[in-house]
Amino acid sequence: MAYYNNLLNYRDNIAAIDENGEQITYQELHENTLLIRGVAPEHSLVFAFCNNSIGALCGYVSFLTNNVVPLLLKDDIEKELRENLIETYQPAFLYVPESIQEQFSELQCCIKLYGYCLLRTEYPISTELYLELALLLTTSGSTGSPKLVRQSYRNIQSNAEAIASYLELSETERPITTLPMNYTYGLSIINSHLLVGATILLTNASLMTKEFWTFFKEYGATSFGGVPYTYEILKKLRFFNMELPSLRTMTQAGGKLSPELHKEFAEFAQKSNKRFIVMYGQTEATARMAYLPPEVSLEKYGSMGKAIPGGRLWLKDIEGHEITQPDVVGELIYEGSNVTLGYAVCLEDLIKADERNGVLETGDMAKLDQDGYFYIVGRMKRFLKIYGNRVNLDETERMIKNKYSDMECACAGIDDRLIVFVTDNRKETKDGIKKYLAMKTGININAFQVEFIEEIPKGESGKTLYSKLNLLLEKNIGKQ
Repeated sequence: MAYYNNLLNYRDNIAAIDENGEQITYQELHENTLLIRGVAPEHSLVFAFCNNSIGALCGYVSFLTNNVVPLLLKDDIEKELRENLIETYQPAFLYVPESIQEQFSELQCCIKLYGYCLLRTEYPISTELYLELALLLTTSGSTGSPKLVRQSYRNIQSNAEAIASYLELSETERPITTLPMNYTYGLSIINSHLLVGATILLTNASLMTKEFWTFFKEYGATSFGGVPYTYEILKKLRFFNMELPSLRTMTQAGGKLSPELHKEFAEFAQKSNKRFIVMYGQTEATARMAYLPPEVSLEKYGSMGKAIPGGRLWLKDIEGHEITQPDVVGELIYEGSNVTLGYAVCLEDLIKADERNGVLETGDMAKLDQDGYFYIVGRMKRFLKIYGNRVNLDETERMIKNKYSDMECACAGIDDRLIVFVTDNRKETKDGIKKYLAMKTGININAFQVEFIEEIPKGESGKTLYSKLNLLLEKNIGKQ
């Protein structure tokens, strides 16, 4: 089973426009997929080093159309991690921008597409991969690990169809890229819009730059997606005062948005006749599992919504039973055809079949309200026991950010000691946070520690890298 066999349904539509004004139609996109055929055999493995460009898009679509399995990586991935992944998975091909081709000067170039080269590696061409394996992505927390998520053609198709359905997408849409295409959320925007014949506006420019907004206005972007950090930045940029007449829809995923910020953007959307849609997902579920319909975005602010079309969400208690009463916290379980095949940590794992059978234990703790809408309260592993009290680190972060909105913070720790890392080095701020937490939680102030950090470590999706913060714990625990 291949994907993207619908390209010729929209042959005359423009599939993408890049930041230099270069365009490609669906007919041309289809013709480029034919160039890959015969060069890379079906079920062979290719590493695609991506940016938001027509060349990267052509490669991705070509691989999926021709049953070639790509691992999508950012084009500027750290060299050590890149070499570790190549050694672990032994891809037969690398698909790289011409700008970094010199880093692989010993490899033969088989084909060139829109500023990209398909390079043949020294590894033998193996086609022994699982037949339904379509795509490999890194997990959001595995930047230093070879752990990958295995996605099938059915996963991608069903999730793209569900997203296109609940967002009511059509070929008139013009989403602009605010996220990298190797990130599951960014890729889901590409998949769902190509499915309906829309035009994707491709840019690597940050939304903090003038170039991004010039491109946005010149080509009439109708939507964008963002992680919580994106919306924090937009507020600082005074987004609510911008004149963007072409904008119809704003979507958010990639972590929980603070209820306060959710409310502000929902109010703005309502006043300006736009849609603000909060969504929930994981790479392990291809992309999306839930969405909050825009008509209730303000009424249910803080909620992640309800299951996407074709999916089911439910809560599990500690004994494995389903929770049916409202406002009772349990682990969030998702069932659907977009639940991925499982993980891979080595080449041999790419032969494995479906290990999840459509059921995903998300690791998120949530509750359900009386109207059937879900609310995330934290991660299962993001809890501490402090002097006998169970403390939710995500909720603690939210409280601090709400009170101290002019700085960034992140919480970590061990039982009986919670450390707050902050980007404000003033003593009055540190002391104020400790007193505030003691007052809000009723826990002795000695349980809290506040440490200055120049920058909160974040991944390419804007999520806090708690794994890096945990490395700082050892030298900070016990320090006062």
